[in-house]
Amino acid sequence: MLDNILFQIRKIIPEKLYAWAQPAYHQVMALLGALIYRFPSRKLTIIAVTGTKGKSSTTEILNAIFERAGYKTALTNTIRFKLGSESQDNLYKMSMPGRFFMQKFLRNAVSAGCTHAILEMTSQGALFGRHKYITPSAVIVTNVSPEHIDAHGSFENYIGCKVKIAKLLEKSSKKLQKGANNQNNINALILNSDDINHKPFLEVKSLQKVMFSVNQLSPYKLKENGIDFTYQSSQTPQKTPVTSPLSGLFNLSNIAAAISCAEIFGISQTIIISTISNFNGIKGRVEYVKAGQDFDVVVDYAHTPDSLEKFYQVFGEKRKICVLGGTGGGRDRAKRAVMGAIADQYCDEVIITNEDPYDEDPMQIINDVASGIKESKPKIILDRREAIATAVAEAQTGDAVLITGKGTDPYIMGANGSKVLWSDVAVAREEIQKKLNKI
Repeated sequence: MLDNILFQIRKIIPEKLYAWAQPAYHQVMALLGALIYRFPSRKLTIIAVTGTKGKSSTTEILNAIFERAGYKTALTNTIRFKLGSESQDNLYKMSMPGRFFMQKFLRNAVSAGCTHAILEMTSQGALFGRHKYITPSAVIVTNVSPEHIDAHGSFENYIGCKVKIAKLLEKSSKKLQKGANNQNNINALILNSDDINHKPFLEVKSLQKVMFSVNQLSPYKLKENGIDFTYQSSQTPQKTPVTSPLSGLFNLSNIAAAISCAEIFGISQTIIISTISNFNGIKGRVEYVKAGQDFDVVVDYAHTPDSLEKFYQVFGEKRKICVLGGTGGGRDRAKRAVMGAIADQYCDEVIITNEDPYDEDPMQIINDVASGIKESKPKIILDRREAIATAVAEAQTGDAVLITGKGTDPYIMGANGSKVLWSDVAVAREEIQKKLNKI
């Protein structure tokens, strides 16, 4: 109801006035939420995870580690919201819903007896003050690359919003006390030394800074269906070989981030290795759709040039049939042609389709993506189901059908606030079954 009211207000007031008022509105709501729900983050050990890519995956890996260590956890990310053993899909199409959501969620976590909350935090959430009045014990920055420039105005502003999240540690009442074993007293900033954009975060005042890197898990071997790496805990000099079912260098980086954080909280090497060895994946992130076919069908959230390229690289020399959209309507137009060029480089067949046009002409988005394709002729199929069906129909034994852009996104967003219930995984499975039944 309130969303519809806000949508109608946005249509009638000047855009500049709306842009000015919106952050203030969200900041007031964050404060009211903290007051109404009595600052619940003070009662929990909070781990905040921000960055451009890998946030949801890192939160899920961390959650699995802490659960195996015996802690009752709460979790928010793009995929789901979890309180203890209860989990529900995130249908908001945002990791940090507005108004009172975050504070209410944390109060519910306290009431449910959770001791730890692992929260995915976004630049857009910070832009609207949704990160405020949350008191973390640790903040992880997975990586930072250009994203949401239309919303932030510049890459510098985008990084600035990420830094605001890290600066929650400066105001946090959870400080590292000498000789203290209380986890609430940890105050740590965990940064990716492989990321050239980590330097602005070094200015954030935290009582402990920890750098992670894929090199700390070297030697490693990337395989299509897993990663072999070597883990040497800070607690012991012994090097241990580990195999993770996850794929890609990006997931090795997510694993390194999760390991570095878990060690700060004193979780044992045995628990960490056991968890990672048995962690089979994350919905919508390199998610294999298996329905008895003799070719791969994989759904992934990749929606930036870097993540798209790294995703394609996982499948090596396989014949790749790639289904992709562009960015959501009205945002990040500059990267559309770049993503088309990446698909042109790595894919044997390219199918460009609709994704989340919002109020923009979907064919304009598709044409922007297609403009980056120079070496091949892409297929333009506006209907996303038809695009996936076409890719599945063309697949032969040993091929890889790669469907990117939405992951677990539950809707295709259209004009005037309209939305269509959607699941790339469900549609892909249905189209595979149709093909198999015809053979």
